[in-house]
Amino acid sequence: MTRPRAEHEPGFVLHSYPYRETSLIIEAFTRRHGRTALIAKGARRPRSALRGVLLSFQPLGLSWSGSGEMRTLTGAEWQGAGSFLRGAGLMCGFYLNELLLRLLPRDDPHETLYDDYRDGLARLGQGALPTATVLRMFERRLLAGLGYALQLNREATEGAPIDPERSYLYEPERGPVAANGASGELAVSGRTLLDIEADDYRRPETQIESRSLMRALIGHRLQGQTLHTRAVLLELQEM
Repeated sequence: MTRPRAEHEPGFVLHSYPYRETSLIIEAFTRRHGRTALIAKGARRPRSALRGVLLSFQPLGLSWSGSGEMRTLTGAEWQGAGSFLRGAGLMCGFYLNELLLRLLPRDDPHETLYDDYRDGLARLGQGALPTATVLRMFERRLLAGLGYALQLNREATEGAPIDPERSYLYEPERGPVAANGASGELAVSGRTLLDIEADDYRRPETQIESRSLMRALIGHRLQGQTLHTRAVLLELQEM
């Protein structure tokens, strides 16, 4: 059951679009309420206090009322400086947002995933890690948060430890099975599986195989939905 009122709930704007003449509909990701749809009445008016606040990638304190599918936003305040994203990092941020919009059901709290998203934005803003590494780290945690955690250190059949020298075929509903000479997006080496588990993407082969594997596993969960930001990132060769 959704709560009829929230006050200063930590959250981020994932997407917004015009509603009627002066309002916005906001898709927000909040820490204790999950993905939430909010009507920001009058937010497009020139003198609205919300006009310059409801920005993507900025940590906000959101307040709302109402118990239906669409609640009414009653307040929004900045909660410190957010991540300054630009170039490929900006597109990666939009990619994270689109993943959450496509895969997260509304009103389903994911507090750990919220922290992972916040940390992912910070890493993209800092630029200390390659953007592709930040994406792989978040994709793995997103799948785990949705209940599809990757099996990375043992085979799916008999539970034998993953051999870094062997080839595997990753079955989305089971995990890795030994398959010498396998090919395709779901084919992956044992070394890459162990590298993913360790969040170690320095090896060029791991970068290539993990990108293909994550693309296939997320595509399986999307069930035919298209990720528009992924197409742009592929052109930028960041994925």
